[in-house]
Amino acid sequence: MVIDLIVTKTNDGFTAEVPSLKGCESWAHDEETVIEKIVEMTSFYLHLEAKEIKLDKARKEENKTIYKLIFHK
Repeated sequence: MVIDLIVTKTNDGFTAEVPSLKGCESWAHDEETVIEKIVEMTSFYLHLEAKEIKLDKARKEENKTIYKLIFHK
């Protein structure tokens, strides 16, 4: 299964959201931390181990980076 992860650079840090999982959002001062937090949250929502989720950078837009979260469920 593949779902989108959107990381947005804001004035005070980075936000991350998984649009297909309602309420799955996070914020941090740096991009690496926000990605770690959102992958952990996604694994909780989907009842998976965080290590079962692979991250693939799909594309970059102005202040957004779209990643693909890849896992088997």
